[in-house]
Amino acid sequence: MADLITVEDPADPRLSDYTGLTDVELRRKREPAEGLFIAEGEKVIRRAKEAGYEMRSMLLSAKWIDVMRDVIDELPAPVYAVSPELAEQVTGYHVHRGALASMQRKPLPTAVELLRSARRVVVMESVNDHTNIGAIFRSAAALGMDAVLLSPDCADPLYRRSVKVSMGAVFSVPYARLDTWPKGLESVREAGFTLLALTPDEKAEPLDEAAPHRMERVALMLGAEGDGLSTQALVAADAWVRIPMSHGVDSLNVGAAAAVAFYAVATGRPRD
Repeated sequence: MADLITVEDPADPRLSDYTGLTDVELRRKREPAEGLFIAEGEKVIRRAKEAGYEMRSMLLSAKWIDVMRDVIDELPAPVYAVSPELAEQVTGYHVHRGALASMQRKPLPTAVELLRSARRVVVMESVNDHTNIGAIFRSAAALGMDAVLLSPDCADPLYRRSVKVSMGAVFSVPYARLDTWPKGLESVREAGFTLLALTPDEKAEPLDEAAPHRMERVALMLGAEGDGLSTQALVAADAWVRIPMSHGVDSLNVGAAAAVAFYAVATGRPRD
């Protein structure tokens, strides 16, 4: 059973995992280096726990203690009970969901390991917006994609904002980082995948005509918001595909485009 500890000093070193959560640059460096990430909200905390992540501690306001009682009773990690005001002093923002947990990261699998059993893979290049990362993972989980591969400069899927936007879907879809880009795409092709680059370019084939759901193994490549896929990534692809647009709209937000494309890639596949 976890220890329930009331803390009244925002400088208490036991709360160090939660300090400065709004300082993006600090947290981006600190969390991977210390092997932790922050789960926010009851559902996300429960999903992280169900996915097998070890809990380091929880930070709860009083009204959430009873709600999380079953989790508290099952875990050995300390639980820090604080006022909403103190939580805001520590984290740097109003924790309106009232529940935070510091979780221990797991070692990431290699891309080669993920590709052995996957058939439908997402490949992201330079997607560094945490909201987009979370939205893409949520759609990938909902629409039956098997795995996600990230270029070396993609944002951290376990950053608090990504986890929150994905509603914990980052725990459901396995992911790995490619060591090099775009050279790392060679390992994807060697594993038998057709590399499809999603682009609004008029020279790209419409998704429904490309019929990716009929291909044996597909890796769908997505670029960052605004810039899209780089020239090097487009050259490395086996084919270019696009989502047909209407009413003069030239493209969709990458999160929305991903959801449409995932549906096209996975249509006809049996669901779990």
